[in-house]
Amino acid sequence: MNVRNLHPWDVDYRQAVGIQEELRRLVSAAGGPQKLRWVAGADVSFSKSSPRVYAAVVAYDVVAQETVEAKTVFGESSFPYIPGLLSFREAPILLEAFRSLDITPDAVILDGQGIAHPRRFGLASHIGLLLDVPTIGCAKTRLVGSFEEPGPNPGDYSPLMDGEDMLGAVLRTRKGVKPIFVSVGHKISLERAIEVVLACCTRFRLPEPTRRAHILTNRLREEAERGVGAGFVDAGRGGGNPKAGR
Repeated sequence: MNVRNLHPWDVDYRQAVGIQEELRRLVSAAGGPQKLRWVAGADVSFSKSSPRVYAAVVAYDVVAQETVEAKTVFGESSFPYIPGLLSFREAPILLEAFRSLDITPDAVILDGQGIAHPRRFGLASHIGLLLDVPTIGCAKTRLVGSFEEPGPNPGDYSPLMDGEDMLGAVLRTRKGVKPIFVSVGHKISLERAIEVVLACCTRFRLPEPTRRAHILTNRLREEAERGVGAGFVDAGRGGGNPKAGR
């Protein structure tokens, strides 16, 4: 996949916030794929004992319900953990994995927020602008806003509100499990984002593309820490030429 170069990654807190404030004006909360076949999911995992970070991108065939492509990379991230600035910590390594993806997905689901963010520009919105594809934020927890518990059945949802702004949907994907937080990333409406997420939820609470990417990141971390890995890049600067694994 192609990745747009919209800004530098070697920035401090003030500069990062400024980039979010500027780029959020470009986010589109309309449209989405008319036909849905390939949905990519991405996830990141951090080492507890080193600055290493591990990323996986899985392209999932919604019709066949199977993985058609998977890419993994690992590197280092120098940007600290700061709530609201997750994309500056995770996006560079994720983009390396996306660069090596042969398939251009119809939509991408990120384990994080889209516009359900204090500055309306979370990880999914950031990645969406950089990849120029429809993206969806699908988080396990809330970052901002308030909501009422959705109904008990799969597909039931309640609005995630911040004052008068509807930031997303609190969506029940399986009966008897906690809901997930779905928000627009870029180039998709909330209604279509909900449809895409539900199409990717088969037997589990989380969509298959991100669930499978999460499994891969854990496996990658275990293998890399034993000296067997998919590639090493400087994720803190967003550069490098990783050898990505299928």
